[in-house]
Amino acid sequence: MNIRYLTAGESHGEALVTILEGIPSGLLIREDSINSELSRRMKGYGRGARMQIEKDKAHILSGVRKGRTLGSPIALLIKNRDFKINSLTSIFKPRPGHADLAGALKFGDPDMRNILERASARETAVRVAAGAIAKSLLKEFRVDFMSHVVRIGGLEVEGSLPFRKACLAAERSPVRCIDKDTSYAMCRLIENAKRQGDTLGGVFEIIIQGVVPGIGSFVQRDKRLGGKLAMSLMSIPGVKGVEIGAGFLLGELHGSTAHDEIVYDRKKKRYLRKTNRAGGIEGGMSNGEDIILRAAMKPIATLKKALLSVDVRTKKNVKAQVERADVCVVPSAGVIGESVCAIAIAGAMTEKFGGDSLSEMKRNYEGYLKAVSRL
Repeated sequence: MNIRYLTAGESHGEALVTILEGIPSGLLIREDSINSELSRRMKGYGRGARMQIEKDKAHILSGVRKGRTLGSPIALLIKNRDFKINSLTSIFKPRPGHADLAGALKFGDPDMRNILERASARETAVRVAAGAIAKSLLKEFRVDFMSHVVRIGGLEVEGSLPFRKACLAAERSPVRCIDKDTSYAMCRLIENAKRQGDTLGGVFEIIIQGVVPGIGSFVQRDKRLGGKLAMSLMSIPGVKGVEIGAGFLLGELHGSTAHDEIVYDRKKKRYLRKTNRAGGIEGGMSNGEDIILRAAMKPIATLKKALLSVDVRTKKNVKAQVERADVCVVPSAGVIGESVCAIAIAGAMTEKFGGDSLSEMKRNYEGYLKAVSRL
């Protein structure tokens, strides 16, 4: 069984909804654990006024009884406090970088309010709710997630490209931590952009620990784990680039320095890589090392200092529509990234180990680990 989900809802509609299918029965689910993830998504320096209005709380509508999953589809609801979609004005001046104009042309509708309400990143709230359930499932198999900011605008946590090259030379993973001084510098950068009516993008990194080797497949393109994770991250509004492990830096190296040498740990009875430039994925499968992903997010496309656009009614040049928006969302994008990657990995895990119930899935998982240890 694989995991799939659909979302519905508009930015200023009554609510956001998701239906999540493929979670085995017997998994303990609590609304407060889902809401904790939703709270993480709402934080981060540079968020706009909308986050002062909304208090995202998930309500489980189906698929759970007495706190445990039934194996049937799980429906989740997040109500919007700022529910005013029917009273909002029409928009005829598309914002560069948004879905406004392309969506208007696609649907033949000059009122771009009908486009942006669904294209809004507000939809990611319900993805985080679904991802929280996927994380709960993966915790049963000792899989953990973390994300952090790598770069805001032109400011990287530890020296940008030279730092990452130094990590490769030292044969270690370029995992960074934000110190207080760097965080303060990033906040000042965001404040300067805000004063200028501008916005900032950046890069976030996701580290996934505990995924056993062999998740995913090389047999078909749509079974490749790297492809699933990259697609999941690219589906987040504003994400324009994804890399796994050393990513684009691998294009600068010789094969003798790009690939991770293999050793065997007799105490742990497992194969290890001396380095992790592959980012935990080889041949479309997990290899047992940490899975390391980075995603580049473009600056928010709604600017107070509006860019040049066209009024679709008159075809005259005008300033683009100005809407309420964030200045920078890179920290919260990392939380969203964790969620969509959790759904992708949970799907690959249920596909690999099967089972209609959590106990059955665990039996299959433990049997697999025994087989792996004998190789």
